[in-house]
Amino acid sequence: DLVLFGATGFTGGLTADYLAAHLPADARWALAGRNRAKLEAVRQRLAAINPAAADLELLHADTAEPDSLRAVAESARVVITTVGPYLEHGEPLVAACAAAGTDYLDLTGEPEFIDRMYLAHQATAVQTGARLVHACGFDSIPHDLGVFFTVKQLPDDVPLRIRGVLRSNMMISGGTLHSGLAQMSRLRPMQQAAAARKKAEPPSEGRRARARTGVPHRDAVLGLWLLPLPTVDPQVVVRSAAARPDYGPDFSYAHYAGIQKAVTVAGALTGAAVFVAAAQVPPLRRLIGARIPQGEGPSESRRARSWFTVDFIGTGGGRQVHTQVSGGDPGYSETAKMLAEAAMCLAFDDNPHTSGQVTTAAAMGENLLQRLIDAGIAFRVVGNS
Repeated sequence: DLVLFGATGFTGGLTADYLAAHLPADARWALAGRNRAKLEAVRQRLAAINPAAADLELLHADTAEPDSLRAVAESARVVITTVGPYLEHGEPLVAACAAAGTDYLDLTGEPEFIDRMYLAHQATAVQTGARLVHACGFDSIPHDLGVFFTVKQLPDDVPLRIRGVLRSNMMISGGTLHSGLAQMSRLRPMQQAAAARKKAEPPSEGRRARARTGVPHRDAVLGLWLLPLPTVDPQVVVRSAAARPDYGPDFSYAHYAGIQKAVTVAGALTGAAVFVAAAQVPPLRRLIGARIPQGEGPSESRRARSWFTVDFIGTGGGRQVHTQVSGGDPGYSETAKMLAEAAMCLAFDDNPHTSGQVTTAAAMGENLLQRLIDAGIAFRVVGNS
């Protein structure tokens, strides 16, 4: 049913723990990787969580060996990968899953990778029936499913305007840091990939879905300063809106970080500018990356103190709704939960018929929303007017 590639890494290990504890008793799953000794150590740890995991099959898989990835893809219904940065390591597994008709999930927040995978493998996946679902962690499930939940509270068949506002005290892992550095060092290729996808992607007939570029300002509803967030999340939300008619004829979304004090906004803008500039200089990029090696992340006690909220303000048809998605440590504990629940949703639930590169809201919608609620991630309506 499921194969997890990357269980020897930080987030992959957390995902393996969650699957061991929550998979149905009759589910068939396996671990894949290139280092058997490390996989055996993971299997031994999982057996302490669930004794049945002692019999997990271990599959050889190496991104440098396409035949090994092909064998994994052909043996599974759903393949999960936490092996990044995805621009560097991701495409061979996407290609294998697209060719085999196997569903694929990852944790990427890399817009260039997502666009290049669409250009290279969308047609094959549509033909074979594979569902290629990127961004199945904190990028971008709380935002994608949060907007989906918000849309459900608003009138049908009217223009909708939604903004999302993120707050969190999370710490980043080495994988997240290195992925961000790689993205910021490739601004021009990122723009080129986005332009090529826009040219290749068919338009939504009779409907419009777009991301709004905001500016720093104070939000009258939330009482927070809003700072535009240049993440992949708005792109994912807009693609869900383009795929789902229930988002209305004219949909727009803006994405922000919520900050209490204006002076913090100024500091954040300065810090972001310095980070982007440093990412363009290879020695500085390596120096920043060395601060947190790949495969490392915050301790369990630090994760236990972490939290996130995403507030959504949606308007349409003369109504306004305020919703909120909230949970614990977003980057790791909750990301592992989101990824695992999305994989189980694809493997076991009766979802809408889709194929090709699809978002979580388009591929799983109501089923995944209910799974996340049952798993302890809160989706609630704060107010209506």
